Amino acid sequence: MEASIPAKYSYNFRWMGRPIIQYPQDIVATQELIYSVQPDLIIETGIAHGGSIIFSASMLELNAACGGPADAKVVAVDIEIREHNRKAIEAHPMARRIRMIEGSSIAPEVVGQVRIEAEGRRRVMVLLDSNHTHEHVLAELRAFAPLVTKDSYCVVFDTVVEDLPAEFSSDRPWAPGDNPRTAVNEYLKETDAFEVDRGLDDKILISVAGGGYLRRIR
Repeated sequence: MEASIPAKYSYNFRWMGRPIIQYPQDIVATQELIYSVQPDLIIETGIAHGGSIIFSASMLELNAACGGPADAKVVAVDIEIREHNRKAIEAHPMARRIRMIEGSSIAPEVVGQVRIEAEGRRRVMVLLDSNHTHEHVLAELRAFAPLVTKDSYCVVFDTVVEDLPAEFSSDRPWAPGDNPRTAVNEYLKETDAFEVDRGLDDKILISVAGGGYLRRIR
C-alpha cells in the first residue's frame, strides 16, 4: 500500500469506459457482495468520474439478467458533479439505473431525498466514499447505515488512511486519527446492528477498505 498510493495506483483503472478510482481487489469484493445480496437499491456517496456508480449499475444489470431485481437502481450523491462527468454518466448505457443527487451527503435535504428513495426497497446496500474526515464519515454512517437491510452491507472506503504514514495525507483534511476507520470504530460503539466482515478482509488482503466492510446482522 505504501508503494502504490504515492504512485496513484487506484487511478489506473476504468469500468466500462469511466475512471473508477478503486483497487481491483475492492472492485472484485464489492462485486461478490452485490451478487450475494441482490440489492434493489445501492446508495453511494462520492461520484467523481462516475466509474464506481457505473460499476454498481452494471452489477445490478447483470443481477437482473440472472433473475435478480428488475427495478434495481443506484442513488449516488456528490457535493459537486462536474458537468463533463455528469454528461458522460448520463450518456452511458447504464445511466437508466442511476439517479444522481448533487449536494453534501450529510445535508438534511439530501439525506431526506435518499431516504425517500429507500422507502419500500427490499434489500439496500450502502457504499461510502466521499469526504474521508472522521466527522463527515460518522455523519454519513448515522444517516445511511440504518437504511441497510439485514444481511446486506455498508462499505466504508479509505479506512486504510489510519494505517498509512501521516505525510500521505498532508494535502488532505483527513489523516491518521481522523479518517473513515476512526469513524467506523466510533459508530460500532453506538450500534450492535453491524459487524466487520473480517473474513472478507483476510481474503482480499490488499484493500483501501480494511475493517470497513460492515455486515448488518440485526
